[in-house]
Amino acid sequence: MNTIDNDSIIAATRDWVERAVIGLNLCPFAKAVQVKDQIRYVVSAARDADTLLQDLSNELRHLAATSASETDTTLLIHPWALNDFLDYNEFLEIADAAIEALDLTGELQVASFHPDYQFADSAPDDIENCTNRSPYPTLHLLREESIDRAVAAFPDAADIYAANIRTLRTLGWAGWNALNLQAPET
Repeated sequence: MNTIDNDSIIAATRDWVERAVIGLNLCPFAKAVQVKDQIRYVVSAARDADTLLQDLSNELRHLAATSASETDTTLLIHPWALNDFLDYNEFLEIADAAIEALDLTGELQVASFHPDYQFADSAPDDIENCTNRSPYPTLHLLREESIDRAVAAFPDAADIYAANIRTLRTLGWAGWNALNLQAPET
């Protein structure tokens, strides 16, 4: 049984987008789509990978069929599926295969966020992992055309990752924790 409603899950995710992703400028492209209300927030009720795959496929189809001016990107939040980061990380290959199976390669891609996100060759408590830590496991569906446009408008796009690491190291764990981005319990 869910102990928290979808509106609260979306509110926590929006708060993370506004305070961390935009507020810390971890993604310089996020503010424009947030301000224009072009981010679709969807909560999956999936409890397993197979059901999540169905929801992902539905959302990929929806994004592909919708004008970018209406919905530029989708955050598919799945609080009850793939809470273990290693299981989640393995699912990303399945997500990429779904894009291929739907013939959306070159059109859409999936970025990954998770409360326990850990980059390869990093320790679990490295602050740098916070660049991809979200309140709930989340699949970020992106239009490749929008990424290309954003990168063209931001001449130093390759420097974003290094800038994020500097930002988080300067902020430190005390600063990150002060953002109070903990998700309500599901």
